[in-house]
Amino acid sequence: MINRVVLVGRITKDPEIKYTQSNIPVVTFTLAVNKTYKDANGERQADFIQLVAWRNSAEFLSRYVKKGNMLGVEGRIQTRSYEADGAMRYITEVVVDSVQLLESKNQGDIASQPYQPRPQQSTYQNSQPTYQPQQPYYNQNYNNQSFNRTQQEDNFSSSDISFDVADDDLPF
Repeated sequence: MINRVVLVGRITKDPEIKYTQSNIPVVTFTLAVNKTYKDANGERQADFIQLVAWRNSAEFLSRYVKKGNMLGVEGRIQTRSYEADGAMRYITEVVVDSVQLLESKNQGDIASQPYQPRPQQSTYQNSQPTYQPQQPYYNQNYNNQSFNRTQQEDNFSSSDISFDVADDDLPF
């Protein structure tokens, strides 16, 4: 059986770390994940998914993640229940196995701007840099000469190298 969930979305509020009676860190949070379609008004809707992170993931979230950050989360779906006021309550949530900070909300604004390359500045003065290769293990007849940095020579296309590949070695 497979129970894997991969989500990308924005966290809805700053995570607050709590500790169990056994002093294990835990963070519960909500991730807003955009749906793939727009509503009748042309606006994109989102699902708000409940997640729980334990130990190192909880500590990471509490230290480095703020409201609006985009996260990549991998985990598994978990259901649990408890009784409150004489009624059973059921919760479905994603237990976080790994989390990655993809960008902050402010970085997303910067990332949406068009790319403008910086003017190139030469770091070399009056000479071309040279590359002095070491004796490679794959070609013992290689002579140790300098190459101009801009030279387009393929050092791996020597006729001295041969590969013996059997049909059983091919993946298809």
